[in-house]
Amino acid sequence: MSDTRERSVVVCGEGLVDLVPVGENFSPKLGGGPFNVAIALGRLGSDVGFVSRLSTDAFGDRMIDSLAASNVDTTGVERGPEPTTLAVVNLAADGGARYSFYLEGTADRQFALPKLPSARAFSFGTLSLVLEPGASAYEAMLHEAHARGRLTMVDPNIRPAVIADPNAYRRRFRSWLPSVDILKVSDDDAQWLGSVDGTEWLDEGVGAVLLTRGGDGLRLITNELDVSVPAPTVDVADTIGAGDTVHGALLAYLDRHDALDAAVVRGFSESDWTAALIFAARAAAVTVSRPGADPPWSRELGLLS
Repeated sequence: MSDTRERSVVVCGEGLVDLVPVGENFSPKLGGGPFNVAIALGRLGSDVGFVSRLSTDAFGDRMIDSLAASNVDTTGVERGPEPTTLAVVNLAADGGARYSFYLEGTADRQFALPKLPSARAFSFGTLSLVLEPGASAYEAMLHEAHARGRLTMVDPNIRPAVIADPNAYRRRFRSWLPSVDILKVSDDDAQWLGSVDGTEWLDEGVGAVLLTRGGDGLRLITNELDVSVPAPTVDVADTIGAGDTVHGALLAYLDRHDALDAAVVRGFSESDWTAALIFAARAAAVTVSRPGADPPWSRELGLLS
């Protein structure tokens, strides 16, 4: 990153293109978990940078333009001639999404370890923590950010189709936990990783486990607290990007309340977490009300930018 000033949040990970079914055809939508998190943060007013490797193809150009339009700094983005990763989305009747991927030799997995940028918080997740050689570079950034006392948040966002050795991945996942302040997982992710609700991960160093439960809302667990909030009632177009919006909105809330600090977050009260979760759930409700990963802007939540 050539811009050396300290940002609020740096989001590290892939950008890709979701091929979303529209009638009998597919429509390309920009996405990828980290990309969506960065978009959500930028639209909600945070000073956010994106660290990734994107293709120099037309999709990569569109991602750069979309990040910039959502107020995300892209000076930390590498560019390369490799193609953009494609994710084919299959939608269930309730709007739930399943994915298959075209990712051999694609740009995002060729990410190389940069100098750690200056930020108060770092976000990681999804395919970028699976596909080598980039996964090892992102993993090293996670551990370095934690060692420097920066707030860290991880969403493994499990995609079983791309995990060749599930047991090896589960062991690797456990190795990250001492470096994670906030771990976000869906109910399905937690079960795939061998847990009911992630409480045992707190014993391995995680500060808080945030569970996304679809229409049942959000639940956050620490060693002292167990806080839940309901999901707002909304007509669901699809769930693409819902969890990513929760991730980004939570960090944006912490930023707005000068709480992008590991010690501050680990000292949050029940009322602190309840307010943060309500904000994140409201943001996600906007995303699921429209097709594709399209996080809300501050004005849509009644906020000043």
